[in-house]
Amino acid sequence: MNAIATYQYETLQVSVTDNILTVTLNRPHKKNAMSFKVVEELIAVAGRVSKDKTIRAVILNGAEGTFCAGIDLGDLNHPKNQAFAVWELMKPWQSSFQRVCLVWRDVPVPVIAVLEGYCIGAGLQLALACDVRISHPECKLSIMEAKWGLVPDMGLTQSAYGVVREDVLKELAMTARIVDASEGKALGLVSHCSETPLEQAQQLAAELAERSPDAVLASKRVINAMHHQPATTLYKEKMWQLKMMLGRNRKLALRKAKQASTAFAKRQFR
Repeated sequence: MNAIATYQYETLQVSVTDNILTVTLNRPHKKNAMSFKVVEELIAVAGRVSKDKTIRAVILNGAEGTFCAGIDLGDLNHPKNQAFAVWELMKPWQSSFQRVCLVWRDVPVPVIAVLEGYCIGAGLQLALACDVRISHPECKLSIMEAKWGLVPDMGLTQSAYGVVREDVLKELAMTARIVDASEGKALGLVSHCSETPLEQAQQLAAELAERSPDAVLASKRVINAMHHQPATTLYKEKMWQLKMMLGRNRKLALRKAKQASTAFAKRQFR
């Protein structure tokens, strides 16, 4: 296959080969943690895909053997970003943090996530919004937010609905447990396990590119419609996240991550 186009981004590597777009999260020094710039650029790439009718499939992966180790907490907690983060949670429509995941459900082509190394927190929420997830068996997956005293708020209520059983999703979200991809496949988090996940993703993308692009789009749209969730679920994600951020147990959760003997206060909310 011959690459026909590449695009320049600060935090991503983006190229097109035989009408298949490959997007690589490219912050290996941070295990491809999702910074505000990554959010911005992923949304921009998705917009390009939606407008380019020559693209037949998208592959999302991470540089140097890791998909995404979650949100970049240093970026999120930096004082210069606090006002932006609060606004994103308060505004009545989708936050950028929800959009960066759910936009891949909206693009008019199939999206395949290639999972290696770590797929945690924001990374797993991004992966769940993709149409297919192909993982290396040793990849570590987790809905990690509870460890930090937070709640998943990046569109999980929509992306995981119909993909992962409700009881499984509750247990994973409440415990922040880390599972490997083999267990993740049994739980519904992963579509396929492969020792060479990128190669298998490329083969699947090439197979999809042999079908009518309109038939592929139609299949994606009608199957997504089977599990449509109202926008109020996204609003609840944001409102509960604000409560978590302002609540007394949030600080205790951060302390407990370093000092296991830390005790939580009584439940604050109902």
